[in-house]
Formats: sequence, C-alpha cells, structure tokens
Amino acid sequence: MKISTKGRYGLTIMIELAKKYGEGPISLKSIAQAHNLSEHYLEQLIAPLRNARLVKSIRGAYGGYILAKDPQNITAGDIIRVLEGPITPVEGIEDEEPAKRHLWIKIRDAIKDVLDNTTLEDLASFTDDNEQDAYMFYI
Repeated sequence: MKISTKGRYGLTIMIELAKKYGEGPISLKSIAQAHNLSEHYLEQLIAPLRNARLVKSIRGAYGGYILAKDPQNITAGDIIRVLEGPITPVEGIEDEEPAKRHLWIKIRDAIKDVLDNTTLEDLASFTDDNEQDAYMFYI
C-alpha cells in the first residue's frame, strides 16, 4: 500500500488543526503557506474530511476549519481511510494461495494497528526529542 499525496497532505491539514485545537478556525491558506502546498489541492482534500465529520467549516472573515472532535478521538487511520479508501497492501487477497494470503493479512493488520493506535494528539505533540536515541557528548 502506498499512501498518496491525498493521505499525506490530509494528515498535514489535520495535524495543523490539532495543534491549534481550541484556538479557533484555521484557514487552508495559512496551512498551505506554512507547508508550501497548493491551497486549491487542500480545498479538494478538506471536503471529504468535512463529509466524514472529522472537521467543521466556519464561515466569515475570520473563518476556516476546526476539528469536529478532540484530537485524541481522531486516529491517523480515520483520516487515511477517508482519503485513500480501505487499507490493503494487495488487491484481491481472497484469490491468493493460503500462505501468501496469510502474509498479506498480517501486513494489513500491522498497518491498521499502527494507524488506528496513533491519534492526532500523538502526531500534533510529536517532536524529534521523542525519538532521540543518540548520546549527548559534552566537551
């Protein structure tokens, strides 16, 4: 399974909304500028997220978008499924021989586990410090 720009940029939108959760609406223009992305493309991605009730739109001069739920209640899997469709590493798993089918199912389940156990809150609060395994040497 390869995540397209729809999934990647959709996650970008949602992470930015999660970082500003509770602070009011955020414009797609500001997200596009901050990440050097096409505002027009982001507008195409926000519609299915709104239809899935993951975001709400706020009209007006100071309008934009806000999360429809708390960031801890939205997973990466929710977003990827809306924008990319079902999570499957191989089309036609049911037609595979049993050994390969078992492998594809294990891969699918591992991907689902990671996506469904990673919340927007996790992604919004992530820093490089969270993954730092290196030793710090002082001279």
